[in-house]
Amino acid sequence: MEFKVNFLLLAILNLWVVHGLASSMNISGSHGRDQAYSRFLLANGVARTPPMGWNSWNHFHCDIDEKTVKSTADALVSTGLAGLGYKYVNLDDCWAEGERDKNGNLVSKAAPFPSGIKALAEYVHAKGLKLGIYADAGNRTCSNRMPGSLRYEYQDARTFAEWGVDYLKYDNCYHDGSKNKERYAVMSHALRKAGRPILYALCEWGQEDPAKWAGSYGHAWRTTGDINDTWPSVTSIADTNNIWGRYAGPGRWNDPDMLEVGNGGMNVEEYQSHFSIWALMKAPLLIGCDVRSASKQTLGILGNKEVIDVNQDPLGVQGRKIRSKGGLEVWAGPLSGRRVVVVLWNRSQSRAPISVGWRDIGLSPSTPTIVRDLWKHSFVSMNKRYRLTAVVAAHACKMYVMTPLRG
Repeated sequence: MEFKVNFLLLAILNLWVVHGLASSMNISGSHGRDQAYSRFLLANGVARTPPMGWNSWNHFHCDIDEKTVKSTADALVSTGLAGLGYKYVNLDDCWAEGERDKNGNLVSKAAPFPSGIKALAEYVHAKGLKLGIYADAGNRTCSNRMPGSLRYEYQDARTFAEWGVDYLKYDNCYHDGSKNKERYAVMSHALRKAGRPILYALCEWGQEDPAKWAGSYGHAWRTTGDINDTWPSVTSIADTNNIWGRYAGPGRWNDPDMLEVGNGGMNVEEYQSHFSIWALMKAPLLIGCDVRSASKQTLGILGNKEVIDVNQDPLGVQGRKIRSKGGLEVWAGPLSGRRVVVVLWNRSQSRAPISVGWRDIGLSPSTPTIVRDLWKHSFVSMNKRYRLTAVVAAHACKMYVMTPLRG
């Protein structure tokens, strides 16, 4: 079914929500303190733009150790990915012993992490990178192999701060049945009390519509269930995340889960589409493959600076789907400098032309526009007007930045 969104209204609504939502929500506690803490985090560079980095789960699951994390940090630097903004090196589930120590502290597994998390953080920091860690708002983590942080929030937040952790992914398994919002708010306050600028990523899978409230507590929130390395997963998750676009902005990002690029379940066109849509949606770009053995093709996708620049654009407005018919879609969003990003996405099974008119994206039809192809790294036109049409292969996309010429 075809549908259109007035693009100018969409952009205005996005910006209004980004700047005004926090002050209009009825959130318990001191709003003044929340604003001060947000300013503190933004001043320290936390989540001004969507976070970028690597996470262990999609490829390694529980098979993770100190050597793998260190060599991944090395690879992020040596491949040039760190220089493009991939700064976070994030441990997911299974890093800790199965029980707390006698003082109630979380303890890293002795065999896989002989040096401990503090030393690992120091190693990562010495590379110019940041360390992320995983915990859970329940009694056990989702693997059921390590303790959760429910009722230990303040103790664990202090521990993470003392270790030099920079990012917390907070999952939602084995909890007590209380509201997600209530349990996630406690860890938010604990992190504030700990005093270290830690990016807080809420992972409650979109159960309680976190886009409506999580921006008062953290910096990113999962809007969907877990991703897997298949085309149906990517398309379904993109559609779900799209619903919540108006709530995203600097310091507060919708998270459709980590990237699957390079894990082998999709072809190059599908991975390019996956990466393009995630970038347009201002999603966190967290690599989920083994960077150390990534192919040249995979590094070419993950390292496309022009696409990354769309994701990291300072305006911070999430791009949205503006038209869909028969699997042929147009996604677009405003960028800084009066520019517009456009993705023509073919989700059908056959090659087909897709068109976008200037009115669809908030431009006057007669406005001369520079059109840049972000995957070909070339200019389509220096003076395009009215409409753009491209033939797009099945499951592929075309991604453009449109720059209207003044005068």
